[in-house]
Amino acid sequence: MRAISRVADVSINTVSKILVDAGLACARFHDEKVRGVKAKRVQCDEIWSFTYAKAKNVPTAKAAPVNAGDTWTWVGLDSDSKLILSYLVGARDAEYANAFMQDVADRLANRVQLTTDGHNAYLNAVEGAFGVDVDFAQLVKVYGVTPVEKSAEARYSPPKCVGARKERLRGNPDPKHVSTSHVERSNLSFRMHMRRFTRLTNAHSKKFANHCHMIALYTVWYNYARINSAVKVAPAMAAGISDRLWDMADIVKLIDDAAPKPGPRGPYRKRKA
Repeated sequence: MRAISRVADVSINTVSKILVDAGLACARFHDEKVRGVKAKRVQCDEIWSFTYAKAKNVPTAKAAPVNAGDTWTWVGLDSDSKLILSYLVGARDAEYANAFMQDVADRLANRVQLTTDGHNAYLNAVEGAFGVDVDFAQLVKVYGVTPVEKSAEARYSPPKCVGARKERLRGNPDPKHVSTSHVERSNLSFRMHMRRFTRLTNAHSKKFANHCHMIALYTVWYNYARINSAVKVAPAMAAGISDRLWDMADIVKLIDDAAPKPGPRGPYRKRKA
């Protein structure tokens, strides 16, 4: 944001205000328009980042704000159209899992095959949101143990995945499509396109609200204004909820349309000398 303020020669406060306006407008648009989606397969996952400081450093951080620490983004992806159906930013616990899965269910028009990772919070969340009207399976990955003598070298590397098992939990999911590969690829796009997700830098989010606004802006851009190489059109077009490819001018129009209209000005009074 500071780099943009220098390039555009405007105040950082101006950039911050535009981000807030864009985030609010895009979140409202996504909530209204991404409804009644006719999907076949949906994949869900969580992507990690942090706000202000990592969770272990929050107790000793100076003036840490509310919501500082680990920040998880829950993502629900239509596997065929690559549309981001739903997202939720917060903690990685049962409360957020319930809210996220309810939102996913509310945006679908038909029964789907749902795949998640092995996070236990999904079990009750899926049952509460879908009941029996879903074909649900989990892809549970098995990770190897990092040897103690190599732990320092592997500090910034994820543990090696040594296997995975598919667990049918509800309905009749097709084993061939029990996968989280597409949503994990979407997670990579998050990290590639949003600087605040980049690891080992000082580009992380300093405010939780700004983190949410950026994801809202990214989601509308990703769904409507970016051609996905897998489907050759924007995901919203592939999902049948948009008839054309957007550009950034369309997103700017969302912001302008959401801005309060200026009211009538009062009568001009000349100042006394």
